[in-house]
Amino acid sequence: MASVKNLKKDINFVLGDIIEAVYITELTAGGQASEKSEALIDEAITTFDSLIKEVNAKKVENKKAHFKQISKKLEESANQLIGKLQTL
Repeated sequence: MASVKNLKKDINFVLGDIIEAVYITELTAGGQASEKSEALIDEAITTFDSLIKEVNAKKVENKKAHFKQISKKLEESANQLIGKLQTL
């Protein structure tokens, strides 16, 4: 892990790209927002908030392990969201 700054950027870019993909899917499906797509966007925003909160935690014993765990959570969450996006 290079830095906390890069981890925050990764979180922002990955989840932002997923949200953008939801909007693109909506546009190609007729431009109407469905409840599923809105729920997926809400889930992505909630995931973003929780991951950033974990990154900003101050009282962490082993920072390196903590940030690796956050990076792993990001990957798992992104894969789940992409799986849900493919079902739209």
